[in-house]
Amino acid sequence: MKDTRQVVRFVLVGTLNALITAFVVWVMMGVLGCNYLWSNVAAYLIAQLNNFFWSKFWVFSSGRGDYLRQFLLFACAFACAYGAQFFCLLLMVELLGWNEYFAQFLGLFVYGAVNFLMNKRVTFRK
Repeated sequence: MKDTRQVVRFVLVGTLNALITAFVVWVMMGVLGCNYLWSNVAAYLIAQLNNFFWSKFWVFSSGRGDYLRQFLLFACAFACAYGAQFFCLLLMVELLGWNEYFAQFLGLFVYGAVNFLMNKRVTFRK
């Protein structure tokens, strides 16, 4: 039951992060005319601020304290998850020629799976 609750909460926080990410990508690419790669980097970094707070206190309920250790592990989990989705993004856009917006969307799922597993098993492990 606890694992199911964590997954549901992670999906809810992930949905919020996906909306934040999509909004930032849209503003940067669609409104400001920024490159899709810079838009992607900025969007994920902004969403991470939101993600750490919700993951620590609500998804994995790790409580107070241990901020520095968890933040550093969270950053490592983010780097791995982001690296995986960024590689897939480049593969989909540059090699396969897929639409940049569609590739950004699919990358969210790659990112989410890697991020959940690393944060559950490493960052917020009890």
